[in-house]
Amino acid sequence: MQIINPNILEYKEVGTWKKLWKLHIPPKVRSFLWQAYHSLLCDSQPALLCSLYNGLRQRFNSVKTVKLGFTIDIFEMELQLLHYSRIPSYCPPKFTSKKYLRCRKNKLNFGIPSKPFENTGTNVNPMVILNNASKRGDTETAVVVEKPPAMPRRFEVFSGHPTPFGATPRDGGVNFSIFSSNASSATLCLISLSDLREKRVTEQIALNPLTNKTGDVWHVFLKGDFEDMAYGYKFDGSFSPDDGFYFDSSKVLIDPYAKAVVSRGEYGALGPDKDCWPQMACLVPSTNDEFNWEGDLPLKFPQSDLVIYEMHVRGFTRHESSNSKYPGTYLGMVEKLDYLKKLGVNCIELMPCHEFNELEHYSYNSVLGDYKMNFWGYSTINFFSPMARYSSAGIGNYGLGAVNEFKYLVREAHKRGIEVIMDVVFNHTAEGNENGPILSFRGLDNSVFYMLAPKGEYYNYSGCGNTFNCNHPIVRQFILDCLRYWVTEMHVDGFRFDLASILTRSSSLWDAVNAYGSAIEGETVTTGTPLSSPPLIDMISNDPILRGVKWTLRSSVGVGMGMGVGLVAYQYFSIYVCVREMTEVSFFLDQLIAEAWDCGGLYQVGVFPHWGIWSEWNGKYRDTVRQFIKGTDGFSGALAECLCGSPNLYQEGGRKPWNSINFVCAHDGFTLADLVTYNDKHNPANGEDNKDGENHNNSWNCGQATLVLQRLFSLNILSPSECDIIEINYFRWDKMEEASSDFFRFCCLMANECESLGLNDFPTAERLQWHGHAPGMPDWSDSSRFVAFTLIDSVKRELYIAFNASHVAVTVALPERPGYRWEPLVDTAKPAPLDFLSDDLPEREMAIKQYAHFLDDNLYPMLSYSSIILSLSPDDYI
Repeated sequence: MQIINPNILEYKEVGTWKKLWKLHIPPKVRSFLWQAYHSLLCDSQPALLCSLYNGLRQRFNSVKTVKLGFTIDIFEMELQLLHYSRIPSYCPPKFTSKKYLRCRKNKLNFGIPSKPFENTGTNVNPMVILNNASKRGDTETAVVVEKPPAMPRRFEVFSGHPTPFGATPRDGGVNFSIFSSNASSATLCLISLSDLREKRVTEQIALNPLTNKTGDVWHVFLKGDFEDMAYGYKFDGSFSPDDGFYFDSSKVLIDPYAKAVVSRGEYGALGPDKDCWPQMACLVPSTNDEFNWEGDLPLKFPQSDLVIYEMHVRGFTRHESSNSKYPGTYLGMVEKLDYLKKLGVNCIELMPCHEFNELEHYSYNSVLGDYKMNFWGYSTINFFSPMARYSSAGIGNYGLGAVNEFKYLVREAHKRGIEVIMDVVFNHTAEGNENGPILSFRGLDNSVFYMLAPKGEYYNYSGCGNTFNCNHPIVRQFILDCLRYWVTEMHVDGFRFDLASILTRSSSLWDAVNAYGSAIEGETVTTGTPLSSPPLIDMISNDPILRGVKWTLRSSVGVGMGMGVGLVAYQYFSIYVCVREMTEVSFFLDQLIAEAWDCGGLYQVGVFPHWGIWSEWNGKYRDTVRQFIKGTDGFSGALAECLCGSPNLYQEGGRKPWNSINFVCAHDGFTLADLVTYNDKHNPANGEDNKDGENHNNSWNCGQATLVLQRLFSLNILSPSECDIIEINYFRWDKMEEASSDFFRFCCLMANECESLGLNDFPTAERLQWHGHAPGMPDWSDSSRFVAFTLIDSVKRELYIAFNASHVAVTVALPERPGYRWEPLVDTAKPAPLDFLSDDLPEREMAIKQYAHFLDDNLYPMLSYSSIILSLSPDDYI
């Protein structure tokens, strides 16, 4: 005989099932189960043993006999032991002792009874009698095998609750809940920071499918000491890519609902052993994780006053010229908020700040002799977690430092009267295609979270390898929960949805009954089909938290054509309007902005499902303006429609000009400087043979116009890059003094002095009149490259605005206004500072007098490729 400690992982099966099963189970069933059981045991297949056990439970659940229940309990105890180990070799032993069965039932209770199972590591049954000589006869010999005692475990384990998802501190412990419908087993992994670096799991807690699973939700509640602990999960099941399954019990997965992710602490630094994808883990929250919001409330700006500044957290202050104490971080941004306030900005739109891996495409760039990284961050790992390496704290306090620094940024922005919008990427994740890593969603339930073809292939509507299965019931609820979290817990004011058209596509295995509650007559929908009423957009639009405002977003009227410069650039400022309905203590969503297209060819500008509250990036505005600026024939009429808020796109559907986000340049494609500097893209330094980046730019090399453009729009002079040259993306604060003073004056002039540059409704003839080279005679012919109009303005009385995209200078006749005269406000053909004649400009009176002889005759000379704004003043003003 042999005496061993059953807590040691070298456990070998004891007892036989034959004699016990013979009494209670039909012979054929008994024979099959006996063979299956020992076959799986010999092959070390605990997952399949669990499946066999679950089937047995269901088959005999209705049999109310003590003996059968006793049999099942024995089986359950056996499986609990097997769950923690792989058995290298096994031979079915002979049954030798009835006393052993009684002892094992009474002392080895590995199920979860009414009392919690306390993982203390103490030896509840220190000795088990085995027949060590079962193959040699009946002679029994006792051998004591000394083993060191197991380390004490720190947690009491309870069944837990299926809601809410994620890790939730409550009742003196933490409840863990996670979805997986196709996994056969689940294990909660607790990991210390030192073990995380070594890719070790500190402690594993197997979840019992009977007591730790409700429906498709696995859950467990722990009480104990969570100090210096992060967590993750392991899921087991079928690894069959053709069927859409990627279960791998060797992978520690990130909880999609984790509020912070712990991995590398330093931006751009490789992990242990130069690993670009070191092990990650999740923050275990605590009731002590509180942040002092200091009474922070929504700002309630009228949207007519919003000036939105799109920016990159790291790029904004990372350059040494920023002189930031915390360069490239949330805290570094806080240091520069006063500058943005002076610029006239009252809303910042942050490029992706969810956790991503900047080393995702880490590779050597032979052109520059450096390594490429993902700078922009449009490749999300976790949607609830702020990017930890944008924090000065890094992974300090297991990621809680990053959470608090982001909250600090929002709070300080609100103190200065600046709202915060986030750019969110719910169209795909960082797990990529079938060759990508298993980080979270893929290992949890790949066929649920991703849009798959019948043989497991990934649909690629995002252009990034996979497509998030947004309209699946589980996924759309996840997205809704995430948006609510950022609004209520992080106090953000709105979202811009990257490639938002993917959010309107049908999910894998689309089922109208599941989505709407009833079938739709005549509907034939395949995976990825655009839906007229997508459930996700419906849920977001009608959510009581996310639908908290009315919208009257203002359409940006174009200004500033300095020798080829085009209109207003959305990238660094656009003007919006909003009439809010918010309580004093609740946080509601201010902005829902859709990039209404995707990489699969779906283009929904003007037809995006909107429920009356969604705004859209107007890509048609961008293309029309660029074509007009470069002198392409046939775009004068299209430009006029754009300047009115695109009524051809939005009026018929009951929307307003504010539903159109008008922009000329953003982070994608050419900047304003590039737009008039290059006919084609020039990205050789990226080391990709100029194959990366947008090809469709409608650009034109205007020669010397570049100098004027750089002076006018200095905030975005160099080409942005998503995954290549990092420093080219940095904001150059040392160039600000020499280049941005004109931009600063221009922002103040437009935002504060011209009410009519924002329209709450589409203009009518009572407010707007079109002109050509002569008053009231617009030229809409294909050869026309001149557009002019007058607009009633409550501040400036009336404005005359004209664009000359021709290579020929022209003298325009101005409309007669008895008792008044026209005065120049903006002329982009003039050298600074005479291009923007603000009231505080010392040379203003002299500049106006220089044109007096033209203005006395209601004339004004315009140079080629320029734009002007004139305001109406009483005739005796000078």
